[in-house]
Amino acid sequence: MSTWTPEAETPPVSPPVSTSEEPDTPQDGPVVDAPSYEPATPGPLGVGRTPTGRPEVDALLERLADADHLPADGHTEVYEDVHRGLKDALTSLDARPAAAAGSRPVTPPAYDTHDHRS
Repeated sequence: MSTWTPEAETPPVSPPVSTSEEPDTPQDGPVVDAPSYEPATPGPLGVGRTPTGRPEVDALLERLADADHLPADGHTEVYEDVHRGLKDALTSLDARPAAAAGSRPVTPPAYDTHDHRS
């Protein structure tokens, strides 16, 4: 319902009607740039690496820093390399030390179970 009457001096102004097929754009407020679909540039993650005291493990952990400068699709190669190296380092902990040169293997004493009389 309109509030205009002929006695009023000027009729109320209605908003303009858009005749184009383009959507209305806001006239007020900040202009927002369209989102970029370009991948972000590689950058360090800032994850600290605490030395372990084992040089071979510390070197592998430092190798992880190589991934900081690669795009995401290059991380896999670095992670697999480090994983392989850490797995080898852990496996080497389970290996028995080799016998020293010139030493004899220790054999347990033989027990004669048939000589026991009570």
